[in-house]
Amino acid sequence: MTSFSRRNFLKTGLAATVVAGASAGSLPAQAKQQAATEVVTLGKSGVQVTRLAFGTGTLAGQVQRELGQDGFNRLTMYAYDRGIRFFETAESYPNMHEMLAVALKGVPRDSYRLMTKVTTRPGVDPQQKIDELRKLANTEYFDVMLLHFQHTPTWPQDTVKWQDAISEAQEKKIVIGRGASVHGLPALRQFPQTDWLQIAMIRMNQKGVKMDAEDFGTSGLGDVNQVVDYVHQVKARGLGVISMKLVGEGRFTNREDRQAAMRFAFRTAHVDAVTVGYKSPAEVDEAMENINLAFA
Repeated sequence: MTSFSRRNFLKTGLAATVVAGASAGSLPAQAKQQAATEVVTLGKSGVQVTRLAFGTGTLAGQVQRELGQDGFNRLTMYAYDRGIRFFETAESYPNMHEMLAVALKGVPRDSYRLMTKVTTRPGVDPQQKIDELRKLANTEYFDVMLLHFQHTPTWPQDTVKWQDAISEAQEKKIVIGRGASVHGLPALRQFPQTDWLQIAMIRMNQKGVKMDAEDFGTSGLGDVNQVVDYVHQVKARGLGVISMKLVGEGRFTNREDRQAAMRFAFRTAHVDAVTVGYKSPAEVDEAMENINLAFA
């Protein structure tokens, strides 16, 4: 966003919708929405996001960090100007909370959604970690907070103190929606029966690249059919589903494969939203177009 367009945005771009009263759970209405920027609700969490998110974790954020702060600012605001209102990061993406805070400085907080993922390490005070991430991101609250990288079948028992802390943060309106991201079928099998969850982050593409298998750390292909089945199960339980790895962590070099991935995610798996990491405006435009084509 240029300084001129940012000033105009701050003065008039969202004035009417902000005055209309957007809550922490619902985004201001946008005119002429296309599928990629359509606002959807993440299941029983009630959190409303655009179908397409702006991801900051390509190779744990390396791709985004290499843009430099100025380049990242421009790309972030380009996505915002195009209608993306959902931004996601994680504790394990070094410096990305801070870079997002700078990039979104001056943009009304209720005009976008912010998701983070916490690493559930033993010996860490969850509440202190939540407060630390809020400070780094320069935000009073996170719209979505996920337990990151859950990869064992015992994760629901192993992360009870983190679950309790996030639930307490929800009571204080520090966190709005809660959930977990999954790696591996043994962990994914616990999702439909874990009542604490409101949102599930599940890897998804039609080829099984970087998707869930019996071995969470496999270098081989994941079991696409099983993953899709579990997506359907958790949605039947009222969970919102966000997917990642839509382009196989950059391995889909063919545009047709990337288009097929979006069709598969939304039309076969029926996920609610997806996140993609970008390094250029052209990649933002393509991801939006691929989703729009999936719904055409």
